[in-house]
Amino acid sequence: MEYVTLNNGIEMPMEGFGVFQVPDPAQCEQAVLDAIAGGCRLIDTAAAYMNEEAVGRAVAKCGVPREELFITTKLWVQDAGYEEAKQAIQTSLDKLGLEYLDLYLIHQPMGDYIGAYRAMEEAYREGKLRAIGVCNFYPARLADLCETVEVTPAVNQVELHPFFQQEDALALMKEYGVCPEAWGPFAEGNHGIFTHPVLTKIGEKYGKSAAQVALRWNVQRGVAVIPKSVHKDRMEQNMNIWDFKLSEKDMAEIVKLDLGHSEIVNHDDPEFVKMLHSMKVHD
Repeated sequence: MEYVTLNNGIEMPMEGFGVFQVPDPAQCEQAVLDAIAGGCRLIDTAAAYMNEEAVGRAVAKCGVPREELFITTKLWVQDAGYEEAKQAIQTSLDKLGLEYLDLYLIHQPMGDYIGAYRAMEEAYREGKLRAIGVCNFYPARLADLCETVEVTPAVNQVELHPFFQQEDALALMKEYGVCPEAWGPFAEGNHGIFTHPVLTKIGEKYGKSAAQVALRWNVQRGVAVIPKSVHKDRMEQNMNIWDFKLSEKDMAEIVKLDLGHSEIVNHDDPEFVKMLHSMKVHD
């Protein structure tokens, strides 16, 4: 495993395990236990995933010292505001059964996220949050936030995979010292990524799968990845990307796969924004 040093000096694993779309408590708890047993140390959840309690139970049972784990969760749109975020941070800590979070992210750039970020800065200074950051902040939004706040975001978690590479966004993150983290590093299974001919052919040279090549490509770009699987063997495969390195030629071949846009979600669609505002994670 390799680590990245965030802009506040703390270390974060370059690969973790995401629990998006694992709402069943028992399945989620077991998946996190399996991931940690397989060597994973970064677990990524969110208030909106409705599984923080299950993640917390796994963290309590796993037998790995708390300081060796890197636990991330996220603030939902419903709680975007100063007072709301203060409460949401505590709620997530309580649900996870933790005294502090390693990383806390604003899930979407919607609502009063500046007010929410102020509350996060306070919690960061109090030691409740070791690092703070954002998700889905595309370049203009990220630049505005970085120019506005006192604590520069440590991480920006956005969609990053071979079919949506976002080189301009990565360049801006580098300018501000923000670490990119990929959600959906497998493009949510689109474009036949697991059997894609280009990725498969490259993988054959290293004895690796197309999925492993996709993950390795991202980390070689300096992008942290959080693949999700509830299958133990696939988790192990996902973690097994640290014993090979793609050549410059291989990296260049993968660059050609970029479509230049997402085929998963359009954050500029007003209907999508309305839908996210309508989603409630608590009463």
